[in-house]
Amino acid sequence: AVRSMMDGRKFGQAGARVVVEECMTGPEVTVLAFCDGEHLVPMPSSQDHKRAFDGNQGPNTGGMGAPSPNYTPEVARRCMEEIFLPTVAALKAEGRPFQGVLYFGLMLTPDGPKVVEYNARFGDPECQAVLSLLETDLLDIFLACRNGTLDRLNIRWKDGAACCLVLASGGYPGSYAKGLPITGLEDAGQQAVVFHAGTKLGDDGTVFTNGGRVLGVRAGSERRDRQRLRRRGAHPLPGHALPHRHWPGLKPLRPKGCYCWLSNWMLRLVASIRAVLLR
Repeated sequence: AVRSMMDGRKFGQAGARVVVEECMTGPEVTVLAFCDGEHLVPMPSSQDHKRAFDGNQGPNTGGMGAPSPNYTPEVARRCMEEIFLPTVAALKAEGRPFQGVLYFGLMLTPDGPKVVEYNARFGDPECQAVLSLLETDLLDIFLACRNGTLDRLNIRWKDGAACCLVLASGGYPGSYAKGLPITGLEDAGQQAVVFHAGTKLGDDGTVFTNGGRVLGVRAGSERRDRQRLRRRGAHPLPGHALPHRHWPGLKPLRPKGCYCWLSNWMLRLVASIRAVLLR
């Protein structure tokens, strides 16, 4: 990565200098949080899988999938006490109270959770997985963030888990072709939620690929998703299919359980959708 930036000038002048910081090791976790300037309510944790291929291999991407496992209550407690609340308090003390969504990119190191990055936004594809579990009206939450009343709102979440799998153009994150037709979207939408990212609508209504990360397919552990899978069955995968990580949750955040019992049926569901899209 350093050679491609500095010797190969991959990013031009933006990659001419690097900052060497502390080396941290451990699994990453993303926690999005609603903030009203003083109070903070974390959303369920997620994990963005950056590597392009299975087995955590290949180049880094903008994100190939985001299952939403729960990190342990003890880790959540430490993050709240040592990172989340101090961040909100520091922003307020500086005279810039933050209202909106804070993105905490964390690493669970042997010494405890540490911050890798902050963002003032939702994450992609974490948002698609996490918000699908939300029961409370999102507008009510936004109004509470704006009015400073987040502490008075009971934010409710569904039981279960969710995953958003990214289907990318061949060659991504390098060079890739555009303008390839995508079919079967309506059929796929009967089984899961399909988010458009790098797509383009043609004059005749045909949807074409128009970017690196083309579609995000969200599936969850809800009973209705499992029933749809049983009725429809799994389809064989075509050889020309869009690249994706077959099951990004196989890089665990915590001991087995969350992703293991989901992987058998959810993987077949996503595989079925993927076959339909490229039929």
